[in-house]
Amino acid sequence: MIISTTYFASALFIASFFAASCDAQVPVVRKDRAASQSGSINAISNMTVRRSVHTATLLRDGKVLVAGGYIGGEGNISSAELFDPATNEFVAVGSMRLARSSHSATLLADGKVLVAGGFNGEYLDTTEIYDPSTKQFVPGPRMTSARSGHIATAFNDGTILIAGGVGTGWTFLKSAEIYDPLAKQFSAVDDMSLARESHTATLLKDGRILIVGGHNGRRSQVVIYSGSEIYDPRTRRFTEAGDLSTKRHKHEAIRLTDGRVLILGGSDERDGDGAYNNAEVYDPANGKFTAVKNKMNATRYKLQGTAVVLPSGKVLVAGGSNRAEVFDPATNSFVFAEGDMGTIRLFATATLLGNGTVLITGGYRDGRNISDGAWIYRT
Repeated sequence: MIISTTYFASALFIASFFAASCDAQVPVVRKDRAASQSGSINAISNMTVRRSVHTATLLRDGKVLVAGGYIGGEGNISSAELFDPATNEFVAVGSMRLARSSHSATLLADGKVLVAGGFNGEYLDTTEIYDPSTKQFVPGPRMTSARSGHIATAFNDGTILIAGGVGTGWTFLKSAEIYDPLAKQFSAVDDMSLARESHTATLLKDGRILIVGGHNGRRSQVVIYSGSEIYDPRTRRFTEAGDLSTKRHKHEAIRLTDGRVLILGGSDERDGDGAYNNAEVYDPANGKFTAVKNKMNATRYKLQGTAVVLPSGKVLVAGGSNRAEVFDPATNSFVFAEGDMGTIRLFATATLLGNGTVLITGGYRDGRNISDGAWIYRT
């Protein structure tokens, strides 16, 4: 971790961002509800190092690039590794030029991966590009703003929206920018209506992006949002959209096969003690959010990036608990998958593989117990 005059503020950021802390209750599986099984989770060989708040990106050759992350008191790491589904094993590749966590990693149209921003004792405006042909990272262009905990969402034309997060001086950001892979540069677009961290972004079928929830502020000053907004690439502007049925941050959002968006879990101001087991659905046809009548079997938060639409159209919800569950849009119900990952999986990743299975990696239990574990979900 870089030592600087910002170190103290950075340490505070780590302490709060990873606040499933010793005095915060982690989400627990409900014991009072029987649930049928749907698919199974099994442990495989561990990653080469332990990681949380890392990224996992499916490459064109079917392998998965796992990069960076937070490893507890020792800070952040620059290492990267490849998962090969043919062998179910991880192999180290060239490290990033900088250690970083809370960064983004987005597959580009040419098969390379853009790694952007993050935190390593200071907030980063740097990017790196991973080339699968060399298995190395090279410097990319700088973003218009240093940011960590932002969202990065690719449009169908290959450009990428990066929005929100936290920047230099522990400042919550409402700024947004676009990466153009042809010009190889970032350009600012109009701000979001609110500064947001721990929000989600989902590409809709019509090419717009839905931004949901999140928060501004820390601890006693935290403000959690129920509002949403939509970015339109034609106007390069955000417009306010409907309100959630429940305010939430540290949640997950994923587009269903019918074009609606499923919003999962998150928490209120109590963080882990206020983790949710509820869900709701956004319908682009009417711009409204509707609560899902049936609740999840486990409370879940800090699960962004761990919900996957399966080939069947069902949704695997892998993060935020020691057990995964599956949502069936036809019945609006959740059922547990078989298997147990041992401890709560906070800030883990879940990646749909080409064979229809799902790779789950890393995460932590309480901000200190970082895992190098990996699991495969099979139907």
